[in-house]
Amino acid sequence: MNTHQDTMKHTFMPEGAFTSYLVPAGLALAVLAGIAEAFAGFGTRWAWWHFTTGFAILRWAAITGLVASILSLAGGIALRHAAKRAVLLMAAAGILIGLAVAGIPWSWMRTAQQVPRIHDITTDPADPPRFAAILPLRKDAANSAEYGGPAVAAQQWTAYPDIAPVILPVPQSTAFERALRAATDMGWQIVDANAGEGRIEATATTFWFGFKDDVVVRILPAPEGSRVDVRSLSRVGVSDVGTNAKRVRDFLHKLERG
Repeated sequence: MNTHQDTMKHTFMPEGAFTSYLVPAGLALAVLAGIAEAFAGFGTRWAWWHFTTGFAILRWAAITGLVASILSLAGGIALRHAAKRAVLLMAAAGILIGLAVAGIPWSWMRTAQQVPRIHDITTDPADPPRFAAILPLRKDAANSAEYGGPAVAAQQWTAYPDIAPVILPVPQSTAFERALRAATDMGWQIVDANAGEGRIEATATTFWFGFKDDVVVRILPAPEGSRVDVRSLSRVGVSDVGTNAKRVRDFLHKLERG
């Protein structure tokens, strides 16, 4: 009877059969989660679906990546004594890929909790540069082009106290050319460059999800040369997760370097 049971066990449930599948299953799941996460953003950028759908795909990809890491870890531990080096490397790959996939949305969420829930950043909250030529492009935007006033300004000052106008020791015309060159170098799509008014309007598109944020640069004469103010405003979303502040900083640094 025992011999028959042992035969049945090895015929229908070989020892270690289940654990031997954990490692390849974990790696395959991690890779699929990575592909889904990539297309969560690019699918939004290519207008395959709404950005809310992209966020939902991103969330489930992160969960799947975490599950994949757990499966890979469990399989690697179970087979650590008997497995070949290739299997252990496969387990390590599944763990790392799965954690990377889960880590990207987690990092976004952590950043979102640390920055204010605003999407309009400017060097001059008291008198922010105004959009003109770009307004028709924003006609369907969820966010208004009107500045949010003292409430937004207070949140910006608390989170980004370093964002301020730049004074360039050059004439307005020279400052305008430098600002236009900096905007072009940053890859923005220039919508209007009005030297007479000292105004540059452009649209910046994020790489992954393809979110469009609008930027206006104002160059005015100042006693020391020229004053440059900039404003970056998202078309959608309550929080920009710090994107507009980073964009303004990068532009100002590039401008100062000439």
